[in-house]
Amino acid sequence: MLKKEISAVLRKSESWGWVLEPDAQKIFSLYGFKIPRYGVATRGEQALAIARAIGYPVAAKIVSPAIVHKSDVKGVVLNIRDDATLLATLARLQTLDGFAGMLIAEMVRGLELIIGAKNDVQFGPMILVGLGGVGVEIYKDVSLRMAPLKSRDVDNMLEELTARKLLAGYRGAEPVNLAALKKTLLSFSKLMMDLQDRVESVDLNPVMCTAKSCTVVDSRIMLKK
Repeated sequence: MLKKEISAVLRKSESWGWVLEPDAQKIFSLYGFKIPRYGVATRGEQALAIARAIGYPVAAKIVSPAIVHKSDVKGVVLNIRDDATLLATLARLQTLDGFAGMLIAEMVRGLELIIGAKNDVQFGPMILVGLGGVGVEIYKDVSLRMAPLKSRDVDNMLEELTARKLLAGYRGAEPVNLAALKKTLLSFSKLMMDLQDRVESVDLNPVMCTAKSCTVVDSRIMLKK
């Protein structure tokens, strides 16, 4: 059974058909995912307080029920390093359709991966993992399995990736924390099984992985119509 907080988020989101990012981050945190420190501001003084508490540089993103694809409207700004740029970003985002706030989050570095799922009519939730960011479109280096995932399924998925050498630490780079990545994938599988009656698809892109952890930096949860 879904927790009350998650059910409330999904009910609220039904009117526009997808989950706003601050609400999505709340869901992920309840499932044990590592997420960036963040806050949501509608006014300048709020934005400054959040950014200073997190520490520059920060990322800023539009929060709007009218905007699913934030990048299409230049609704994502990375590496903001000072108050003036933050306030200018807020002023611009406030002019976008349906502005409900600006999410301010810590900048997270690491190897970009994508973890996603789509509810197949015949097979149910299908889980995908691969190289993230723009790499997912260029290299199409992904592996796919039916949920629920078991530990050996995750091992096999990661082994199938052409980019598996990057996970192990290619040419002196730090290896990714595979235990953290496996935990993230298994938690994601549980999430999709729990939400399969309510959710059409979920994309976590990117998930930033380092030698210490894997952090869900950006996400999109689309509800069933």
